[in-house]
Amino acid sequence: MILAGDIGGTNARLACFQSQNGHLRLVSERVFPSREHSELGEIVNEFLEDADTRPKAACFGIAGPVLNGRVETSNLPWVVEQKQLAKKIHLPATLLINDLEATAWGIGALSASDLVALNSITHPAVGNQAVVAPGTGLGEAGLFWDGHRHHVFACEGGHADFAPQGDLQIDLLRYLKTRFGHVSYERILSGPGLVNVYEFLTETGCGKESHEVAAAITKKHDAAAAISQAAFDDSSSRAAKALEIFISVFGAEASNLALKTMATGGIFLAGGISPKILAKLTGPLFLHAFQDKGRLRPLLEAIPVQVVTNEKAGLLGAARCASVGSNQK
Repeated sequence: MILAGDIGGTNARLACFQSQNGHLRLVSERVFPSREHSELGEIVNEFLEDADTRPKAACFGIAGPVLNGRVETSNLPWVVEQKQLAKKIHLPATLLINDLEATAWGIGALSASDLVALNSITHPAVGNQAVVAPGTGLGEAGLFWDGHRHHVFACEGGHADFAPQGDLQIDLLRYLKTRFGHVSYERILSGPGLVNVYEFLTETGCGKESHEVAAAITKKHDAAAAISQAAFDDSSSRAAKALEIFISVFGAEASNLALKTMATGGIFLAGGISPKILAKLTGPLFLHAFQDKGRLRPLLEAIPVQVVTNEKAGLLGAARCASVGSNQK
């Protein structure tokens, strides 16, 4: 039995998998609100209380840079150390990896029904791949192609400097720089980032907004979801503009990642937000921003772009990583 975890700033997903004939069968799963717990070990032990058998190996994908088996989570007040966690949950074969590293591990376990293509590529796509995933934060990872198989590697590209395109985005950069100092792509491409964009438009008086919609966004626990909903149902031109900016920046940054990793094998849009705004991503705005790279446009037009709709990609990836790690011991 393998224990897998996909630990984000909003939810901590845990699952047990059984390895059968080279495939992973989901045995049990549970989702915990991350912020309602003081540390990861507490969540894992609560989950294992209901397990029929004790897992032999575990791997947890966690939002944040993992260095020497230790991670200070990006969007949670947690510090997780691999050795201490292993002792607390009584499992010696315990791995910590970045959450997007786990998602990248999961790409190979997905089926065609788990993916929605945003462009039509007729030739075989071979080479490196990359994953970009907006959610509570912005995660990125790569998959290096050695000619036979992909090797996953983590990165923290979501914290790289935001490069605005056009006057409105330049004004957005100035606004965010006043608020935060350093402005990364995560300040825009995340749930809190969408709220940042909406608040910028509010402050600058861009777009019309009814008092009812504004109040709903202010009062709703998940303001980003309220903004997205208002954009989708055409009840707020300001919310619609915020989502348009989000999608344009998303396309540009996905393109940046594709160029930096030479991801001729494909770009995968994952995370909690991508499938929720799929109807907008399939429009022309995302691909226009993705391909708008001057002389390199032909290269980007040849790269397949797909949205990951399977919310268990991170769990599957963590389980695959644990399975490979335990088989090498």
